[in-house]
Amino acid sequence: MDLFYIMSTIGPIFFIIIFGLIIFTFIKGIGEWNKNNNSPKLSVPAQVVTKRTKTSGGSGNSSSSTSYFVTFQVDSGDRMELKLSGREYGMLAEDDLGIIAFQGSRFLSFERRN
Repeated sequence: MDLFYIMSTIGPIFFIIIFGLIIFTFIKGIGEWNKNNNSPKLSVPAQVVTKRTKTSGGSGNSSSSTSYFVTFQVDSGDRMELKLSGREYGMLAEDDLGIIAFQGSRFLSFERRN
């Protein structure tokens, strides 16, 4: 077996796997978007339990991106972690009490109670 034969066999397989992962991610995103759109908009009392960030990229000449997540606990004791924008994330502190509005896994707003 020569190197050309191996590369000509592995190359298309590698391309198909990468292309398949891209398509899968795209379809999964559309499915979540559709599920959220078909979910009711709810507003319930909640408490901010914890906040976290996830940074990805940033090696070499590439830029990094940060995702912001907040875990809310509703009166029933159930917890949900939702992704927020950096601005929304910065406006919240752990133990804040208020009314959370969400639709499926989509964060809409948080109105703090005094």
